[in-house]
Amino acid sequence: MKVTLVYPGYPDTFWSFKHALKFVSKRATHPPLGLLTVAAMLPEEWEKKLVDMNVTTLRDEDLSEADLVFISAMSIQRDSAKEVISRCKELGVKTVAGGPLFTTEYEEFEDVDYLVLNEAEITLPPFLEDFEKGCARHIYSSNVLPDIKETPLPLWELVDMKRYASMNVQYSRGCPFNCEFCDITTLFGHRVRTKDKEQILSELDGLFSQGWRGAVFFVDDNFIGNKRKLKTDILPGIIEWMQKRKYPFHFTTEASINLADDEELMQLMAQAGFNMVFIGIETPDEESLAECGKLQNKNRDLIACVRKIQRFGLNVTGGFIVGFDNDRPSIFERQIEFIQKSGIITAMVGLLNAPRGTRLYQRLIKENRLIKNFSGNNTDLSINFIPKMNYDTLIEGYKKIIDRIYSPRPYYERVRRFLKEFKPLHKRKFHFHLGYLRFHSGYLGAFLKSIWVLGIKDKARIYYWKLFFWSLFRQPQLLPSAITFAIYGFHFRKVFKDYLQSI
Repeated sequence: MKVTLVYPGYPDTFWSFKHALKFVSKRATHPPLGLLTVAAMLPEEWEKKLVDMNVTTLRDEDLSEADLVFISAMSIQRDSAKEVISRCKELGVKTVAGGPLFTTEYEEFEDVDYLVLNEAEITLPPFLEDFEKGCARHIYSSNVLPDIKETPLPLWELVDMKRYASMNVQYSRGCPFNCEFCDITTLFGHRVRTKDKEQILSELDGLFSQGWRGAVFFVDDNFIGNKRKLKTDILPGIIEWMQKRKYPFHFTTEASINLADDEELMQLMAQAGFNMVFIGIETPDEESLAECGKLQNKNRDLIACVRKIQRFGLNVTGGFIVGFDNDRPSIFERQIEFIQKSGIITAMVGLLNAPRGTRLYQRLIKENRLIKNFSGNNTDLSINFIPKMNYDTLIEGYKKIIDRIYSPRPYYERVRRFLKEFKPLHKRKFHFHLGYLRFHSGYLGAFLKSIWVLGIKDKARIYYWKLFFWSLFRQPQLLPSAITFAIYGFHFRKVFKDYLQSI
């Protein structure tokens, strides 16, 4: 039995880092962890091939030679996924599809032969059993949330690691919070399910034995959902593992703002090798936070929380949203001021959208305000509902934020503000990082390219050289970080320029 596992392509987005990856000769940020885990659940005797369309071309031969084509995707990959399905149908190849896109929008994919929805630990085994018997159904779904302690290790041998900037690991699923616009609890529930320490260390061993050195992204939607287990078991285990191997990895993840309330946890994360954390700030407006159910962000000094986390050696990247019903025209200046004062360099500001299945989606249906499907990209100037604020005012205000925070002068000022206060626990020489990514000294070429592209060709080159010499003489240990921030600032400007030109 031959199977081809296909990961559809991503468009050029904020998080694609397409323009930044060119500096380090990489094709994509992370490999498709979900498909690699599914591959490990398939019968061992099956012949398996992975085709990630973000790093290589999907050939007709990759499809026609397979008995089954497995596809997994998120909503932002919708168009590419439909193209793959169409090609499979033309070639007469059976398709099996799962993952977030198909779980929430399965009605739109009638051409898929077998829809294996929800979490594969529950729905894949009965499909495989029925398929072997020749009586497989069209749809397999379940509301049961599996114990992920039983999840197998990903089949890393299917991946060409040289094409990626970071590897990834999953420790937990689910989130204890209930934000109205978020589909995480729809997909994975409120109860935080975790793997054991032995599993996590085995996954790190797997990456280490494959020769990987560098960035590892813990893909959890809220890494700190179970603080006690992290502090008493998981992080001490990772710290010991990392110390024995002389810190071959550095970790990034996502967490909620209440991380700032636990100094012991922040210290342990830094000791374990975490150096970056994405946090959903969303908005400085208390009414809008209450509206969307972001109660963990209410009644606190958010800027002070961000700076505290940064002082523990964790670079905060942040998510921000405009378009809440309670937003007033003043929100645009407030967002700009917050981002600049906080020193959050990577600030993903997006328009509010309603993913299918969320509480927001259901509310907007009742209010007759939903107008189309969410594109999966909340930074492409699209919105899938009728906002309370005048639409033109909202779009122009959003453009204003993007222009102000990613224009060279305010952007480089924000980099300097961050570097002045950032105190990384592990001071390594000659490491470059990009958003969630960090690169070793072998990426000297990235520095040389940055001189040519940003220091010579770019119209904003004066800001590049000011940052370069300021860091060289004031914070020399952070010079690689400064150069890297300059590189992905270039990516952000390119992405938003393309969006603005497309409308």
